Amino acid sequence: MTGRQTRSTIGMLAPATGLIAIFVLVPMVLTIGLSFTQWSTQTGFETASFVGLANFTDLFGPTSIGRDFRAAFGNTAIYTALSVALILPLSVVLGLLVHQTFAPGGIVLRTVLFSTYMVPMIAVALVWSKLYSPTEGPINQMLGWVGIPPQTWLSSPKTALVSIVILNVWQQVGYFTVLAVAGLTQIPRSLYEAALVDGASAWMQFWRITLPLLRNTLLFSAVIAVINAVQVFEPVALITQGGPVNSTNVMTYHIRRVGIERAQGGLGSAMAVTLMLSLIVVIVILFALLRDRGEQR
Repeated sequence: MTGRQTRSTIGMLAPATGLIAIFVLVPMVLTIGLSFTQWSTQTGFETASFVGLANFTDLFGPTSIGRDFRAAFGNTAIYTALSVALILPLSVVLGLLVHQTFAPGGIVLRTVLFSTYMVPMIAVALVWSKLYSPTEGPINQMLGWVGIPPQTWLSSPKTALVSIVILNVWQQVGYFTVLAVAGLTQIPRSLYEAALVDGASAWMQFWRITLPLLRNTLLFSAVIAVINAVQVFEPVALITQGGPVNSTNVMTYHIRRVGIERAQGGLGSAMAVTLMLSLIVVIVILFALLRDRGEQR
């Protein structure tokens, strides 16, 4: 019976694991292998020649290849940090607002917030490019009402990346608000009632009950937010094309430039591997930090 159950389990898992192997593991292994080669994407894999760590040496070297890579990596790090720093607090605040029971409209607000996540990124990018327009854009018009001069949101290296971050936060925050609401529903109401009897204020209830018990939800949200931010591509490709002055040239767009437009497949693969390893390190650090805080509590 045990052997029969094992064969049955393997048979049921085989289709899913086979697809994962074909579409995830094989490309990942191939990318890692190509990162140690010199290969043009305009030719077949048989033309790839082994160069060892030369691609990685170029990425961290003093040449223009290294400078462009480090600039794109820095832009991605800033974009990711700002996105996560804005999305997580906003999702908790909006989650508390949606989860409240003393005022009507929670379900409607939840629907409106989540609907932003359902809008295709191409539509979001086109709409926000008009909102950021320096002349007829509504944002600059509203700033003019309070005496602030028009801003070149997407044309200035100082504001272009932040403008893309705001776009991303607007689209993503609804999804993470739903996750926060799901975590809030798992907190027993009796804990708040006991705290209220003990005279705890609303702030103390949030700090001592809500936030600690949302730790796992926030960990999951942080991991997903980091992965989504690192993979940003559409708004950069559709609105700024990495400009101005490469201020929005993030890693995914830079890898496309190098690997596809310049046909440097080996170098682009090395960039992708470096990005993947960096992402793994960040996620491990997130798990370690939140787990340690949870154990201390």
